[in-house]
Amino acid sequence: MSLFKSGNPTLSEKHFDQTGSAYSGDTMTVRGTMNKFGFLMLMVMAGAAFAWQWFDAGKSIFPLMIGGALGGLVIALVITFKKEWSGYLAPAYAIVEGLFVGGISAYFNYIFQEKYPGIVTHAVLLTFAVAASMYLMYTLRIIKVTERLRSILFVATASIAFFYLLTWILGFFGINFGFMSANNGSMFSIIFSLAVIGIAAFNLLLDFDMIEKGSEMGAPKYMEWYGAFGLLVTLVWLYLEILRLLSKLNSRK
Repeated sequence: MSLFKSGNPTLSEKHFDQTGSAYSGDTMTVRGTMNKFGFLMLMVMAGAAFAWQWFDAGKSIFPLMIGGALGGLVIALVITFKKEWSGYLAPAYAIVEGLFVGGISAYFNYIFQEKYPGIVTHAVLLTFAVAASMYLMYTLRIIKVTERLRSILFVATASIAFFYLLTWILGFFGINFGFMSANNGSMFSIIFSLAVIGIAAFNLLLDFDMIEKGSEMGAPKYMEWYGAFGLLVTLVWLYLEILRLLSKLNSRK
């Protein structure tokens, strides 16, 4: 079923196709997935609040950030290959990702406490505003999820992931891309961030579509956790990119 292509690698065609065929037990529903997504968001906020308080106590935030990032990556890889474990691992992923996001947010809040004291609040509000807008456009079919859109976003998302990985590796050898810096306010850097945010936002459309299609296919109940996890991955990515953009815009002042 080539229809099931998503820019989010955690919500690809084969994951739903393999689990949805010839299954007769309790099945995935859109409402159940969104309820579980809400629970995961609470876990993210709990982890973020802990990291924020940790930073406010004067402790180094970087161990939590690094631990959260690496822990989230490992758990995400396990979930991707062991979808039936999603009910146990997705909450764990949300907590460690909360540590990572909370650590970064606390750090940005500290850096911009004088120049832009509301940077984190604005990033959060913009993230949910974008997500709500994309959900509205999806439900009203203002933007239709077509095969061509899936293919374009899949390639674009994979390209961004590869580029981020490449810049991370080259950074160990002292090779840096200036426009990737969060304090680079050049026009090219801002346009790049806007493009990435746009791709992340459109990935939400694909995530909504994959969850809906998974429900229609009668995927197993545990795929609700998997779908919620995939949606969380995209939302966190969107938030981080918006936070980076606000930082770049502020550096132009």
